[in-house]
Amino acid sequence: MESIGANLEEMKRTPLAEEHVAAIRKISTERSYKAGEFVAEIGDPMDRFVYVTEGEIEVVNPYTGERWLESSLGPTQFMGDIAFLNSGTFTLPMRAAKDTRTLEAPRDKMLKLMSENPELSDHVITVYSARRRKQFEDHRSSIKLIGAERDGKVQEIASFLARNHVPFQSFELEDSDEEAVRLCNLSQHKPSVVYSKDHIVEDPSPRKIARLLGLDLEVEKGIDVEVLIVGGGPAGVAAAVYAGAEGLCALVIEDTAIGGQAGTSSRIENYMGFPTGISGSDLVYRGQIQALKFGTRFAMPRRVIALEKRENGSFCAKLDDNGEVCAKSVLVATGVQYRKLPLQGRDAFEGSGVFYAATDMESRFCHKKPVAIIGGGNSAGQAAMYLARSAHHVHLLVRGENLASSMSSYLSERLDAEENVTVHYQTEATCLHGDDWLEAVTLKTPDGEEKMDCGGLFIMVGAEPNSAWLSGLVELDEKGFVITGQDAGQHSPYETATDGIFAVGDVRAGSVKRVASGVGEGSVVVSAIWNHVNAGGDRP
Repeated sequence: MESIGANLEEMKRTPLAEEHVAAIRKISTERSYKAGEFVAEIGDPMDRFVYVTEGEIEVVNPYTGERWLESSLGPTQFMGDIAFLNSGTFTLPMRAAKDTRTLEAPRDKMLKLMSENPELSDHVITVYSARRRKQFEDHRSSIKLIGAERDGKVQEIASFLARNHVPFQSFELEDSDEEAVRLCNLSQHKPSVVYSKDHIVEDPSPRKIARLLGLDLEVEKGIDVEVLIVGGGPAGVAAAVYAGAEGLCALVIEDTAIGGQAGTSSRIENYMGFPTGISGSDLVYRGQIQALKFGTRFAMPRRVIALEKRENGSFCAKLDDNGEVCAKSVLVATGVQYRKLPLQGRDAFEGSGVFYAATDMESRFCHKKPVAIIGGGNSAGQAAMYLARSAHHVHLLVRGENLASSMSSYLSERLDAEENVTVHYQTEATCLHGDDWLEAVTLKTPDGEEKMDCGGLFIMVGAEPNSAWLSGLVELDEKGFVITGQDAGQHSPYETATDGIFAVGDVRAGSVKRVASGVGEGSVVVSAIWNHVNAGGDRP
């Protein structure tokens, strides 16, 4: 299955072309570092491109101060990973292992150079993506989570980091190895988040971690852009790619993680170009990298809570924590979210056995346990096949009499053939049971009620549009989906009744609820947005 980048260990080391080095030299300052001097500390912004001309730079274990990897960076190599594109921060210290000389180019000048030299850009981004993949898979990071399986806040951060492909290490409170014991003592044996050597993050939240990582733009002062894209799912990120490519100043606001609802899918096999499949999270993350290359910015986790229209036709989005972003146009790509079903006892097990995504993170919490999935769509089917690899048994709960009308045939056929999956038709969950973690669920079946052991319940049904924040500026249908095109009195099929506000993807009334459809709409809508922005808002 495809991942977010190439395998770093299998990549052939290829130096930058001489003409690219010469171009970098023109925008760089020469720096010298003595052996033992740090080139970058944890939390330092990735605001410069560092190219090594002499010497050696090593990765340092932030908890021991020792060299962490056998490999290091030598002449013709460069520092950093994919966070450089979005002005993130270093999460690992970098130190000169011997006297070292570098060329250091300001980030903005390096990005401009990359936009002018596609071969250089391809080389740098390929290396950056491979490094991030390696760091993520090896869990190499200064971020350590303790007790995620016990604490909802820590679990929420684990999900946020995992879905945004940010490397971290996770420890259970009962782990007995030396590092786990030290961290548990440091955290006083309480679920905690540790950043850098001894920094316990007080009252941890995804927003606080995002700030440490440079993922959260400082929008409190107000930012003006040409197009504000609200939602980081397939449709929103596709629009981000094309907006950047067309020269529009664009900002994507995402309240959870890049990928949206598609990011909860562990494997997508019917998306063109990926014959071996790819997770929804990895697919959209690749799109984010493309968008960053073209200059589109991302801010997360931030939420738009209201939208206002100015007298001059532009818009101001009110964010959580009183931030504000103003834009000439707005693209609504907030998609849908799974409805929180009225199950007795559900509130008590949110984050303690009740989930709305089936990724590697959730599967860890349900390892070797019987699990149940509510839903009969493709997302539910993909989740069942994925969880079947690690769960004791997977029970798919379907209200209807079959899957023919709601699930792709290739997927339903695989479910029938999978010994570790049982599909229960005309079955509903009614009540949840357990102490600190979900242990059982009561089912309503054609034969009456029954209680079934269940260590994890995945709810993937009843999608509702995320449209409440639009503050009455656009027309909605009876279910809350955004009305566009002729039904809204517009020529563009994606423009709402309010000039300058567009909608694409699952949140749009009448859209086909598929990843490929969302990507297509996000790509096509940019033409209409460009016309609106460059017409100054005056439309006939």
